[in-house]
Amino acid sequence: MVRHVVFWMVFSAVCCSAAVADEFRSRWDDQYDRIWLGPEYWANPMEDWRLEDGRIECTRPAAGRSVHLLTHQLGQQQGDLETSVLVGRMDGDDERGAAGFEIGIRSELGDYRSSLIRGRGQVFVVTTDGALQTPAGRTEVDGLADALAEGVLLRLSVSPDGADGYVATLVAEDSATGESLGRATAKLEAAALVGNIALACNPSARGRAGRGRGARFWFDDWNLSGSKVVARPEQRFGPILYAMHTLSRGVMKMTAQMPPLGTGDSQAVVLEVPASVAKTILRVPGVDATVTEADGQRWAPIARSTIDPYSRTAHFRIPDWPDTQDVPYRLVYRGRMKSGESEPDVYPGMVRRDPVDKRVITVAGFTGHKDTAFPNELLVSNVLKHNPDVLLFTGDQIYEDAGGFGIIREPAEVAVVNYLRKIYLWGWSFRDVLRDRPSIVLPDDHDVYQGNIWGEGGLPVPGGVRDHDRGGFVESPEFVNAVFRTQAGHHPDLYDPTPMLQGIDVFYGDMLYGRISFAILEDRYFKSGPAGKVNSWPGRADHVRDAEFDTSTLDKKGLMLLGERQLEFLDAWAADWIGADMKCVCSQTIFSNLANYHGPKQEFIFADLDSNGWPQGGRNRALEAMRRGFAFHYAGDQHLASIVQNGIDEWRDAGWSFCVPSTAAGYPRSWRPDAEGRPVRNRPEAGLPNTGDYRDGLGNLVSVYAVGNPAEMNRKPVLELLHDKASGYGLVHFDKQQRTITMECFRLLFDAANARPEDQFPGWPRTIHMYDNYGRNAVAWLPTIEVSGAQNPIVQVVEESTGDVVYTVRIQGTRFRPKVFADGTYTVRVWHDAGESVQAKSREGIRSVGDAESEATLEVSFN
Repeated sequence: MVRHVVFWMVFSAVCCSAAVADEFRSRWDDQYDRIWLGPEYWANPMEDWRLEDGRIECTRPAAGRSVHLLTHQLGQQQGDLETSVLVGRMDGDDERGAAGFEIGIRSELGDYRSSLIRGRGQVFVVTTDGALQTPAGRTEVDGLADALAEGVLLRLSVSPDGADGYVATLVAEDSATGESLGRATAKLEAAALVGNIALACNPSARGRAGRGRGARFWFDDWNLSGSKVVARPEQRFGPILYAMHTLSRGVMKMTAQMPPLGTGDSQAVVLEVPASVAKTILRVPGVDATVTEADGQRWAPIARSTIDPYSRTAHFRIPDWPDTQDVPYRLVYRGRMKSGESEPDVYPGMVRRDPVDKRVITVAGFTGHKDTAFPNELLVSNVLKHNPDVLLFTGDQIYEDAGGFGIIREPAEVAVVNYLRKIYLWGWSFRDVLRDRPSIVLPDDHDVYQGNIWGEGGLPVPGGVRDHDRGGFVESPEFVNAVFRTQAGHHPDLYDPTPMLQGIDVFYGDMLYGRISFAILEDRYFKSGPAGKVNSWPGRADHVRDAEFDTSTLDKKGLMLLGERQLEFLDAWAADWIGADMKCVCSQTIFSNLANYHGPKQEFIFADLDSNGWPQGGRNRALEAMRRGFAFHYAGDQHLASIVQNGIDEWRDAGWSFCVPSTAAGYPRSWRPDAEGRPVRNRPEAGLPNTGDYRDGLGNLVSVYAVGNPAEMNRKPVLELLHDKASGYGLVHFDKQQRTITMECFRLLFDAANARPEDQFPGWPRTIHMYDNYGRNAVAWLPTIEVSGAQNPIVQVVEESTGDVVYTVRIQGTRFRPKVFADGTYTVRVWHDAGESVQAKSREGIRSVGDAESEATLEVSFN
């Protein structure tokens, strides 16, 4: 039922509630040369088109190219259509092909954006061998092939023909004399004339990939009118496409995503806030202080950013942001036309206040964004109903096939544009969620055009993509940095900004927001590659298929997971609780190998080295650092939702992790140890299958509390298919008063305004206490700490014989009984960080006792 309601909403957005169009006319002659054709258009693919000398040109001799009009569609009402365009062959082109119009383009979802990449329509074209081609067939026209070399005017007229039909007439005219060269007609059903309108270049019947060669064409002076046309000017996309921001410790950072502009276009974006707020913010030098009036508000510019030439991003860093109040903002781009400056493009949003006093902070988690359900209307509408405080995207914001037409790996300049077209689809889907709440975005392997990645700290892959499992990056540093800047350029200031090898940027660090401390990890980019290091079997170096193989032998000395730099960061972060009540690690994936069946045929793979369960020593070192800060772990990537409590030396002695499902699953995975007869102990109280204490394929100790396996059979409609393949998203609620963490995991097809228990995967929701993230059993205890003059202070326990920090935590209330894991002497440090000052107290030489009921106390006073 939900799907049909959403479908009607999407369908009506295209067809209804809009005025009949005024005449549309392209204005390419007044625009500067560039790749991007303008905010009214979507080019398939963007990198194969350019605006040059006042016309648009398809620069690649390939099939299936098109330019959709975003602001006008054919509605469901009866009416007529008139459209015309000048079209000609590019000089020197001798390929066979066709060019003209495609109308009534619709995808299964019906949304005009989905139809850009998955729609099919009715084609009316002129061919290079001198014919007019319509849905009714081919009409030969004498002299048309020669005329096309100079350019012809194509006119398409569509008018009603009875109650349920239409007649379409395609006419080719000499562009110089206006003389008719020929015409062809076709009859169409009314249902075929609802949807997008596009210019077609070598339209392909082979699908959106556009395989095969074709002629190169230019187009000019596109006109459109008629009562069948619906105008929706608000559907323009750009020049400011979307924006992302973070707010941490009073520093606001923002990225404005732009399209590939030309050298004649303006190269800067301005950030504006209400004039009353601007008075409290130090303006960046050189920013024009002119105040403008708009929407009943006085707006003042506070920063100006030059657009990065590769990533096409404009970045802002405002260090003295007024984080105690909600602050509206406007990103403003003042474009240029050849005839003079055009109307400014304005992208509005809100930087919400830092919710330090809000009891529960909710973080929405997403991963694995296949474009199957683009623009993800249902999912995004549900997330908006939840109204989370923070967004976490854990990787694979794109896959290589996003938008069709494959990938380009070199040269870097073209590869980046190829990537941008794909990431724009992701931003277009989520921009209404992104515009007014902070987001953490973690690029993963597919984002940098690798099926899997072991980054080796920035090494280049010596043999290219075929040798990617040896470790390193396949793509150029320029490409990788462009990806990072589009996705993570707005992250808070970095712990250590020193680039990786090849000058590749890093993005790991932390964010403090709402008194939740987030550690942001790059858990694949410092990781060792397996090939040539551990694989002693034929076939893929990362897949162990033999269940009898001793995977403990794969944990070799010198192998890295997070790398020394990130481990140093994790250690420091786990000990730093100033301003924080709870802690959360955000990473690309979980630190275990939970998925053991892969792909549409559910192929059994005993151990997957792409998972962060390998190398085991690196996995355990990371978990040790995390549990010392009682940190919860929030991740994705596995295409399989799960709740796991990790074990290092014993089951449940480390922290909890939540892996969110893919938003649109393409490659299903599942965890089904019960079907294998794998030993299980301590099945949780819910008694769900495939839950309990297990060893994963790499021998790691995992206590599985919930798993979101896909259905055994998949239905055919696109949303039902994705639902059955276990698509969805997660929510985590951090209750700072109770120090509890509640995990929710929603399936794709539901209504968040009327959610039911069955709308979540089995085993969700689940609530744990923050203290559960250090599940290790005590060997001994220290005296009960009793604090006066401070509420909820920070306590750190240090083992004096080694100098090691055992853990650091903000306690609840004023009493805390520290557990320790070895008899000995300890130092206890206590911090009181209320207000602007931080006070510290230290007590040394404290002996442990074996009695948990001991009445010994240790008084610490801040009075």
